[in-house]
Order: sequence, then structure tokens, then C-alpha cells
Amino acid sequence: MVTKGQDHSLAVYPREEFTALARRAAAASRTNPKARAFVRALAAGTDEQRPDAQGRIVLSADHRRYANLSKDCVVVGSVDFLEIWDKAAWDSYLAEHEEDYAQAGDDSLGGIF
Repeated sequence: MVTKGQDHSLAVYPREEFTALARRAAAASRTNPKARAFVRALAAGTDEQRPDAQGRIVLSADHRRYANLSKDCVVVGSVDFLEIWDKAAWDSYLAEHEEDYAQAGDDSLGGIF
């Protein structure tokens, strides 16, 4: 399942992971305008893809526009899903956030270390 991700990347989920995400999103309060907008964007911005014999998928024009994908892209593993980034956007994101990773502590990560 390919959908618009955070930071103008694309998120590629296995069907089971996406279904769990969609159910959590659908459980959000319908009286909250931001929650409604998120659920609508998630539902409208998702495309089911099946890899071809060579493992490739086709990204819609809307997805390519949203993620500003150029010829050079990067696929990043994010534990339970993949992200597809334009290479220049990924390089910029890394430059901006690399120190955040190096300095991350229990206060921002909920005690995972």
C-alpha cells in the first residue's frame, strides 16, 4: 500500500500494517477537524500496488508530485514500512536532523534506550 507520508515522502506499507494504521486513524474523534482531515487524506491518498516480476511498483502522478520525486530517489527502511524520498530532499532532511539523532535521549524517545 503506497500512501502520502510525513515530510513529503511516500510511505509503503505491507497490507496488514496499513490496515492497522487505517483502523487506528478511523478510531480518532470525528468531531476533531484535524483528525477528519488526516483520515480523508489517508484514505484518498492511498494506492494498492502489487510488484511486477522484477519487484517494481508504479507510483501515481499525484504521489510523485506530493513527494517531489525526481529521477534520483532513495528508499529508506522505517522498521514496519518503507519511505520513498527524492534524493535531494532526503539529503537535506539528513543534514537538518542528523544531530537530533546523535543527541536523542530518553525524554524524546520514551525510554527506548
